Amino acid sequence: METTQLPVAIIGGGPVGLAAAAQLVKRGQSFLLLESGAQLGTSFLDYGHVRLFSAWQYNIDEAAKELMEKHEVPIPAPDRLPYGRDIAEQYLQPLGQLPELKPFIHLNSQVLHISRKGLDKVKMEGRDERPFELVVQEDSTLRTFQARAVIDATGTWQQPNPLVSGGMPEIANPHIHYGIPDILGADRQRFEHKRIAVVGSGHSALNSILDLVALKNDAPATAISWILRRPNAASALGGGSDDQLPERGALGSRVGSVMASGAIATQTATTIASLESNEDGTVTLIANQNGGFVELGPFDEIIANTGSKPDFSFLREIRYSFDPALESVPALAPLIDPNVHSCGTVRPHGEQELRQPEKDFYIVGVKSYGRAPTFLMATGYEQVRSVAAHLSGDTEAAKRVELKLPETGVCSSRPIPVQVLTPAGSGSACCG
Repeated sequence: METTQLPVAIIGGGPVGLAAAAQLVKRGQSFLLLESGAQLGTSFLDYGHVRLFSAWQYNIDEAAKELMEKHEVPIPAPDRLPYGRDIAEQYLQPLGQLPELKPFIHLNSQVLHISRKGLDKVKMEGRDERPFELVVQEDSTLRTFQARAVIDATGTWQQPNPLVSGGMPEIANPHIHYGIPDILGADRQRFEHKRIAVVGSGHSALNSILDLVALKNDAPATAISWILRRPNAASALGGGSDDQLPERGALGSRVGSVMASGAIATQTATTIASLESNEDGTVTLIANQNGGFVELGPFDEIIANTGSKPDFSFLREIRYSFDPALESVPALAPLIDPNVHSCGTVRPHGEQELRQPEKDFYIVGVKSYGRAPTFLMATGYEQVRSVAAHLSGDTEAAKRVELKLPETGVCSSRPIPVQVLTPAGSGSACCG
């Protein structure tokens, strides 16, 4: 079989991976999609209880929408805000059942290795003409697939950054929770009437804080501390009413109101150097704060909303490149680096910016942003629309920009103003 007759391999069954499949179907191109989970949208089900700040109109890819309309699959109201489980159950899973997609989707399929057939990454001669070869563990069986191109849409959710600054993974501790726990639901008993620290400054941390405050209303002994590296908490709160995604702006505004009320203790300019497990099951954090070391805690539970990072382990024999700091696609780094780029919206971009040294290999979606904190699904949809156009030979469509993103309404000069009060006698963070 000639390479041109092989399918495009898509890795990852989240929104961007399914959008890539729909875009390829629209252009009459064959594909196969490999998803490591038992169902589509596995990562969204991990935080199924969390409401997204982007409405459905930003969360459904246009090519996917056309397929759903063709088969009369109900499409949620465009202005409604979905929960994480809604993305999986009302969008991704029905989409994956459509006849144009279902036969080519492989669940429980973990990609272990990718290479050019018969070549390691050092070999140059004839490399671009060789098909890609993917070694996949499908259930308990090893299988090999060949593809003419590879789109890596595996995301970063399953690889959280460590709690301790510096990147050294800490020893597993049952009192440290990554992701966004279901504080008001299944995980309620773990947190009520406890001393809790939330570490991180992104949207996940804001969601965790608001759920904890709601819990505190019913369980007043619950004590909440927010620990973040930023020099001031206001810079983490977003653009408020200036944000073109109202719920994104309101998320930060609500946390600002909570801070102003004194319901939480806030520790800024703080990095975690180490942690100590105490005999009573609590955890004490050793932190660097304002140039000196302090002890924070003890805490009964710690929520680590410290971001996540990409997994490159299965790409060892592929010629890929990434920014050395962010681990993002190199061309995107100047646009998304939080050290220098204070606004959360990045201009739309496509195939040209996503090109890798390995011809016809692309990293897309959240993974293309590496460790950068903010990503909209609509950005990923534009990425794969452009990549699918390029792989179909439509270079003009690949170059076009067909997306206008909503502005965040915040740059470094316009944070939400907030006066921070420390709750008296909270006991949730004490320095020694």
